[in-house]
Amino acid sequence: MKTILITGANGQLGKEIRLFSESPKLAAYDFLFTDIDLLDITSRKCIEEYYAEHRFDLVINCAAYTAVDKAETESALAHLVNCTAVKNLASVCSNLKIKIIHVSTDYVFDGCTSVPYRETDIPNPASVYGLTKYNGELELINSDADSIIIRTSWLYSSFGNNFVKTILRLGKERESLNIVYDQVGCPTYAKDLALTILDIMYKVFSETRNFKGEVYHYSNEGVCSWYDFAIEILRTAGINCTVNPIDTSQYPLPAKRPQYSVFNKSKIKSDFGITIPYWKDSLAMCMQRISVL
Repeated sequence: MKTILITGANGQLGKEIRLFSESPKLAAYDFLFTDIDLLDITSRKCIEEYYAEHRFDLVINCAAYTAVDKAETESALAHLVNCTAVKNLASVCSNLKIKIIHVSTDYVFDGCTSVPYRETDIPNPASVYGLTKYNGELELINSDADSIIIRTSWLYSSFGNNFVKTILRLGKERESLNIVYDQVGCPTYAKDLALTILDIMYKVFSETRNFKGEVYHYSNEGVCSWYDFAIEILRTAGINCTVNPIDTSQYPLPAKRPQYSVFNKSKIKSDFGITIPYWKDSLAMCMQRISVL
């Protein structure tokens, strides 16, 4: 039986993986779900001590500092979680021959393009958050760990706090909302990403090759702006609220966002035979789940 360590298990993605782990299809795997209360991955010693007690064959690192704006003033903390912790995992996994799947972000790019980003495009983060995530990627890439990095964008779920839940709440409280229309990307339903990671996990164990810092892009299919996203959320929920499109300049925030962060996903589809759902279809599924919670 293979044992899988999930870090950041209390986040959106970690909770979606936990739901899938209860499936009979995964009965051959033993999952260890941890968060900061059980395993402090910013400490290499803690990781080594945890491994001594709970041997595992693969790490799925869902842990991250994701407070994008706070990172501008909490750069040390963001670096600790997004970079130092990944360095620790990379070192331990390399030494003990443990495989690792790490989740990264579209914020490693500056968004100054109009063509979907490929994995071969050179990152140029425009925020502290993006820089710490990119530095975390480099720790894996420059290590000898058998690792896969999956960049994703605009993550949401029925769990936790996210854009979908915020729009649902504000749409009920207000008559109108002002939403940025000139930042374009694609939402990612955490449930879809979780399933994709688990599909990749099966193949990682069956492959004989070492992935060695292989990077992949994943989001749902399609393209939209935050304005389009908000419109669809309210329409699906049947909430009558006017949405006004505004420029990024009209809604200044501490951290700069990529204005264009659409992913080219041909590599992940080709290498792993993955079918990716359209973003509106996945949003409808998530909204249905939220409605019964």
